[in-house]
Amino acid sequence: MKKLLFVFGLAAMVACKSDKKENETEDESYVIPSSEKSSEQTPLTASIKRGKGIYSDLCVTCHLPNGKGIAGTYPPLDGSNWLTEKREESIRGVKYGMKGPIEVNGEKYDNVMTPMGLSDQEVADAMNYVMNSWSNKIDEMVTVEEVAAVKESAE
Repeated sequence: MKKLLFVFGLAAMVACKSDKKENETEDESYVIPSSEKSSEQTPLTASIKRGKGIYSDLCVTCHLPNGKGIAGTYPPLDGSNWLTEKREESIRGVKYGMKGPIEVNGEKYDNVMTPMGLSDQEVADAMNYVMNSWSNKIDEMVTVEEVAAVKESAE
C-alpha cells in the first residue's frame, strides 16, 4: 500500500508540472517585512532565504511559483486560510505529507501530498518562506522546536 501511495504521489507531482512561464519573477514572490528592511539579517529572514530554495526544489511543481496552486487539484498557499487557521496541520502536512479531503479558502481538495523527507529545520524554513511570501504575512516564526513537537497523527 505504501508503494502504491508513493507511486501515485510521484505520478501526481510529475503530472502537475507546468511548463508555463509566470509573469511574476521568482525574486518578486517574497516581500521583506517593513520591520526587517535593515541590512541586518534576522533569524526569520535567514530561514525565509533557506526556505525559498526548498520551495523552489520541491513545492513549486504543484503550488506554482506564485503560490496560487492549481484550482481543484493543488490548494493555493498564497492567501491560504489553512496556513493562518491550521498552523499545526500545515506543519504536519509538510513534515509527514497529507492525503484526504481538506478545504482551503472555501474550496475542497482531495489529493495526496507525499512526504518530502525534510529535516525539522527544512520544514521550518519552507513554512517560514510560504508564510511570508506573496500576500502572506504571518509574524510568528515557525521554529525547529515547534516542528519537532508536531507528531505524525494528531492526538
